[in-house]
Amino acid sequence: MIKGILEKLFKKDQKSNQPDVKYVNHDEVEALVDAKIKEHAAALQTTSHDQEIQNQALSQDDFTLTAKQIEYALSLIEKVNNEFILAIDPAKLTIKDLNRLIAYNRYKNKGTLINLVKKGVLRKR
Repeated sequence: MIKGILEKLFKKDQKSNQPDVKYVNHDEVEALVDAKIKEHAAALQTTSHDQEIQNQALSQDDFTLTAKQIEYALSLIEKVNNEFILAIDPAKLTIKDLNRLIAYNRYKNKGTLINLVKKGVLRKR
């Protein structure tokens, strides 16, 4: 009997050690949700701004070449002169065109030359 009384006393003490559940007010929940939505919207705006910067960087590939780069591009075109000729003014060559010519020279991949033909930079003989 004493054992039972002692167990009841100790069990009551253990239940009191459990933390009380705090209820959150509906207004607090709405405020938290609104704050998270604003943070998410701000993050989306920064990523869209970063994408605009990347798009500008990609459009820089279409800039014209310097005089030395034009000379180098013409020397690369002379190497494929038996099949292709330059179809545009050398001053209108772009960095992207030069990169394609370098890729052909390095890897001998005809696909790069075909891309230049499609773009109108080169023409088949």
